[in-house]
Amino acid sequence: MSPGLTAVLLVAVLVTLLAVVHRPFGDYMAWVYTSEKDLKVERWLYRAVRVNPRSQQGWTIYAASLVAFSIVSVLFLYLLQRLQSFLPWSVGMKPVPPDGAFNTAVSFVTNTNWQWYSGESTMSYLTQMAGLTVQNFLSAAVGMAVAIALVRGFARRKTRELGNFWVDLTRTTLRILLPLSFVAAIILLANGVIQNLADPTTVHTLAGATQHLPGGNVASQEAIKDLGTNGGGPFNANSAHPFENPTGFTNLFEIFLLLVIPFSLPATFGRMVGNLKQGYAILAAMGVIWIGAVVAMYAVEFAHPGAALQAAGGALEGKETRLGVSSSPLFAVSTTLTSTGAVNSMHSSYTALGGGITIFDMVLGEVAPGGTGSGLYGMLILAVVAVFVAGLMVGRTPEYLGKKIGAREMKLVSLYILTTPALVLMGAGLALALSAGRSSILNPGPHGLSEVLYAFTSASNNNGSAFAGLSANTPFYNTALGLAMLFGRFVPMVLVLALAGSLASQKPVPETAGTLRTQSPLFVGMLAGVAIIVAGLTFFPALALGPIAEGLL
Repeated sequence: MSPGLTAVLLVAVLVTLLAVVHRPFGDYMAWVYTSEKDLKVERWLYRAVRVNPRSQQGWTIYAASLVAFSIVSVLFLYLLQRLQSFLPWSVGMKPVPPDGAFNTAVSFVTNTNWQWYSGESTMSYLTQMAGLTVQNFLSAAVGMAVAIALVRGFARRKTRELGNFWVDLTRTTLRILLPLSFVAAIILLANGVIQNLADPTTVHTLAGATQHLPGGNVASQEAIKDLGTNGGGPFNANSAHPFENPTGFTNLFEIFLLLVIPFSLPATFGRMVGNLKQGYAILAAMGVIWIGAVVAMYAVEFAHPGAALQAAGGALEGKETRLGVSSSPLFAVSTTLTSTGAVNSMHSSYTALGGGITIFDMVLGEVAPGGTGSGLYGMLILAVVAVFVAGLMVGRTPEYLGKKIGAREMKLVSLYILTTPALVLMGAGLALALSAGRSSILNPGPHGLSEVLYAFTSASNNNGSAFAGLSANTPFYNTALGLAMLFGRFVPMVLVLALAGSLASQKPVPETAGTLRTQSPLFVGMLAGVAIIVAGLTFFPALALGPIAEGLL
């Protein structure tokens, strides 16, 4: 079968699977967040931490709870890394250096999962299980909680109550992420992904050399790594490693896990606001951007100059030969359009324009479909921008789902949109201006700029994938990227919660003949266009100096 036909079949199967689960899974998540009943284990947890599950929080208390929980999580994970050599299942690992421990703690708590290290030679089994895997669940749950709070802001009227952060966090973890991860881990384990607590195995090769094969709780971590759009893998090669991703089936299944929650959350949104068509409109905009990026990536990776590359059927450098050109671009687009960061190929080795597509995917704000929760609230922010632009065109006050979009709302939206570009461009500029930043660049010229731009784009958008070639394990990059992750995660979240509080306090306005129909194809096109244009206007100059310039050389 030709690589092109294989690619078409993979995309068709993936889209079919996502379409089948969209409504049932989205409806289930809506029930989770609206049910009045608590599970017994949830009641035990609420009593243990002294939380009243029936109490409601305004946006300021909701945000304070979220930030406080995340600060404690960062401190716990930092200490776990620094003390891992004294704890059980250390398997000979030394304490993680302070700057590296800070970077990793921030990385996993912010759902970024940027890895400056090789997991098999740096982190103990206990750190992987009690630290990194736990944060894979909790950081994903935090993102989903913020998304649901914003949905409540649209759905509720004349109130300042957005729900209860601790209830949303608990329900997301226990009712959604844990059961799905358990099933996914069993499927991965049955198809060759390893799961053990054994010490590294020493083997002797036919050439007489000695190798140490690591073990670990890989299947369980792989499941939540993908399902929670986290991305931090147990091994340096990530999802290109055969212990994490052994077959073509597991590769397609892992891509499905990346996309299933973000592509199902629009159904949750439609159900909670009482209008399923609104959810379909958000889903359609996400889908248009995703399929466009997939087609563009396949086009540049299949069609390229060079007799050797054309004879091979595509640009194979940096791609795992077990998966080839048919599977790798689909994974690359899905991981950079979500906030995952898992990779089954080296994005730095893609064609110049292919690498540029991965960067552009992230600078879109990772909204198509985005991360668990962050994709939905990012797309809803852009929906507010779209109705504001439409309102300017017809000369009337914009409104969305019966809520007026006034000066306060647009200030919050503007700050949200400007936060990540400021972090990316200022961080990359600082790195290029300082010798501590330039000294880590392996390749000079446009590709070196792409390496730095990719790193700060990945960190600020909480993606976590890397553009190989940048030696980022230095005090400068560990600190700078760690700060970019912190501000790139929590500043937008606080702004989203403030917007949710402002919307929830409004009295709904009735729909009139002049109201923009936000479930129409016209609105879907406007929304997709706004997402692309906002990112294009902001980042095109930087992209022109990096991947675009390299692609035209």
